[in-house]
Amino acid sequence: MYPTKPLHAASIGPHSCTMSNPRKVVELFYDVVSPYSWLGFEVLCRYRNVWNLDLRFRPAYLGGVMHLSGNKPPATVPNKAIYMATDLDRQARYCNIPLRFPANPFEAMFEKGSLNAMRFVTAVSEKEKVGDSLVEKVSRELWKRIWSADQDITEPASLSEAGLKAGFSASEVEELLKLAKSQQVKDKLKQATAEAMEHQAFGFPLIVCHMDGKPEAFFGSDRFELMAYCIGEKWLGPQPDKPTAKM
Repeated sequence: MYPTKPLHAASIGPHSCTMSNPRKVVELFYDVVSPYSWLGFEVLCRYRNVWNLDLRFRPAYLGGVMHLSGNKPPATVPNKAIYMATDLDRQARYCNIPLRFPANPFEAMFEKGSLNAMRFVTAVSEKEKVGDSLVEKVSRELWKRIWSADQDITEPASLSEAGLKAGFSASEVEELLKLAKSQQVKDKLKQATAEAMEHQAFGFPLIVCHMDGKPEAFFGSDRFELMAYCIGEKWLGPQPDKPTAKM
């Protein structure tokens, strides 16, 4: 369902972790069902000006990546699930993001999933021809619903509410809901997922830095210190305006 092709793993040598272009192109492949993607998303937004990033949001489908890569969701492994709850609580406090586990995370992540939500975000991306401020806003609203307020992100009424809070009018939301069901948007989401696989994705968030014409991929929301080293920048913590903030 999600086309991909054989790839060769990229190696990071002593000269690959450099970036001559002062404006750094960084792609974030993400799915709002992933709480770690929310952490990575907010940190990158905070560093957009600090590191002079040309930050490009790439909404994709985590379920497709997991299937194609043969990976297993960490929450399906009991010990990993226990650790994940503790780790996300610590990370949320460290990053100052209001992330809280839903009452039934298995239902939210696996039974309901995020396909409708990611098609909706993709519809926003398709509609927004210049910039991605609306994609940023609607993505954040969906993350807040599932990972802060313990609310649904699958039903049309839920997507409508997120769209309205992101600043769309009622008529615009209706148009986006229709667009989200189109083959055009479905194909665009599949393509973004396939492109994530071209970077050897096995989960989200996947951050791809384009350095000297060469992509370097970083998985997870805890690789920013290494990423900073590779792009020739300084890591100031998850809140760059408060570099001495403590948990």
